[in-house]
Amino acid sequence: MSAEKKYGRDVVIETIARLMIPFIQLYGLYVMMGTEGAGGGFQGGTVIAASFVLYVTAFGITRGRKNFPESWNVAFKCLGLYLYAGIGLLCIIFSLGVAEYLNYAAVPLSNIIGHADTRALMIADVVEIGIGMTVMAAFVSLFFDLAWKEESVEEEEGGAEE
Repeated sequence: MSAEKKYGRDVVIETIARLMIPFIQLYGLYVMMGTEGAGGGFQGGTVIAASFVLYVTAFGITRGRKNFPESWNVAFKCLGLYLYAGIGLLCIIFSLGVAEYLNYAAVPLSNIIGHADTRALMIADVVEIGIGMTVMAAFVSLFFDLAWKEESVEEEEGGAEE
């Protein structure tokens, strides 16, 4: 017997989760863009992953897996990795053989954007988004794998007792 059937649905928990999840994700994005203060991609990714954990806790793992399938998870992991590695390779290409990985000043966007500090912050934000997406997808994948295994073990034990 699954946890949903055993305990039933709770309207209060679902309503509170439905109200809190967007704010948790918005806070995660704020933390992810924390290049000027505390935070960064890893911390923001974990906060956003925590919102998915709250969703699965409130609505059940089958509904959570249906709304965030593994194909999306793989896409987020790959896109985040490509953003991070792509910016690094772009810096190597534009550093003209010096091989300065993630040296944002090497990217020649000064005539488009202006100051080197602004350019570096914009590129750093793309890197932070890539890190955050990868961390979020990895943590959500770990949670789904562990929770799915735990639920299947509970079903096997429940079936053996009856």
